[in-house]
Amino acid sequence: MHLVQIQDGADLVVINTCSVTNQADKECRTIVRRANRANPEAFVVVTGCYAQLKPSEIAALEGVDLVVGAGDKLHLRRFLDDLDPTEDKAIVHSCDIQDVNSYQSAYSFGDRTRAFLKVQDGCDYVCTYCTIPLARGISRSASMEDIRKQASDIVAKGALEVVLTGVNIGDYGKGEFGNKQHDHRFIDLLQTLDGVDGLDRIRISSVEPNLLKDEIIQFVANAERFVPHFHIPLQSGSDAILALMKRRYRRDLFANRVDSIVSRMPDACIGVDVIVGFPGETEDHFLETYKFLDALPIGYLHVFTYSERSNTEAVDMPGVVPVPERKARNHRLRLLSAKKQRAFMQAHEGQYHRVLWEMGNKTGRMQGYTENYIRVSAPFDEELIGKVVNATLENPRADGSMSVIIDPVFLANKAC
Repeated sequence: MHLVQIQDGADLVVINTCSVTNQADKECRTIVRRANRANPEAFVVVTGCYAQLKPSEIAALEGVDLVVGAGDKLHLRRFLDDLDPTEDKAIVHSCDIQDVNSYQSAYSFGDRTRAFLKVQDGCDYVCTYCTIPLARGISRSASMEDIRKQASDIVAKGALEVVLTGVNIGDYGKGEFGNKQHDHRFIDLLQTLDGVDGLDRIRISSVEPNLLKDEIIQFVANAERFVPHFHIPLQSGSDAILALMKRRYRRDLFANRVDSIVSRMPDACIGVDVIVGFPGETEDHFLETYKFLDALPIGYLHVFTYSERSNTEAVDMPGVVPVPERKARNHRLRLLSAKKQRAFMQAHEGQYHRVLWEMGNKTGRMQGYTENYIRVSAPFDEELIGKVVNATLENPRADGSMSVIIDPVFLANKAC
């Protein structure tokens, strides 16, 4: 078995779905249609959150052969023998999410240089807009020993950077069945991984602000391998809306976390998740969010438009924001994000950074990232792909990257 692109004649197409918004559901249906057009004879398997939440809805889609829920997502092979090319009806393997309480470690490669290491799954929070607990189950995680072993395996395969992922990774420490089976915390995991030889970088994905303890920030500031890049979900800069969302913090705590990061790591990049158009969000509430974010020393925003999800509290809340207004607020924050990103890049012009080169593209240029998550671009050089090279950052480009001057000493050595 080997991987091919959908358009290259796949025999089996596996679609791993999200279901955070209605748009994610629509994208799944679009991909199913595209897979069927490109590969009329291929088996189409749908798994992931959408498959867990609405298996019957997916099974009814034309061309879907197998629907696999959260409990069996990593065990697709055991169901492939059940597929019958003469059968028109999809096979559904789903289960009650309350029965999903085991944990299986996993990692994947985004390209030749970076791997995504899953350390935790599920969530015990009850945010009023979110279906993740319904789709992924209770919070649970692997042992530190298993995760360290996987990190070593990743090194052996040649990756230089590991990104730690999970649904709520700051909640790391809960055992296979969601119970507190040991005394290990997220900070303990970070300290263990910092000792894995061969890794150049370890990057943390999104961490809830109430779980991003000061000891974690202090550790990252002094760690050998962890990079100065944090992604923190805010969701709203209005305390009134945060209360309606049942978030476990208020804006003062969020601002404190940002200040703590910047005071220890002035070059750190901080990304922020935010939701616009939540029920009850007035223009004044939105302006609270806008002004709060505008005043913070952050690098970029991920902006989400609120989307009604069945089986959540928010779907029945009063004060529904009209969809055109939701989209308008989204656009305003995306413009703010572009402003923040450009300002962050300009603040680093002329600075010396270590760049991990990752890929080339059709324009004849390659891309990479600094340790603090600035995307950079240079003319393609195959010998640099997969290497960490010192470079001086130049001016921001129209595509959202920065040009660089590669260390002339490195280039001279390469020429020899």
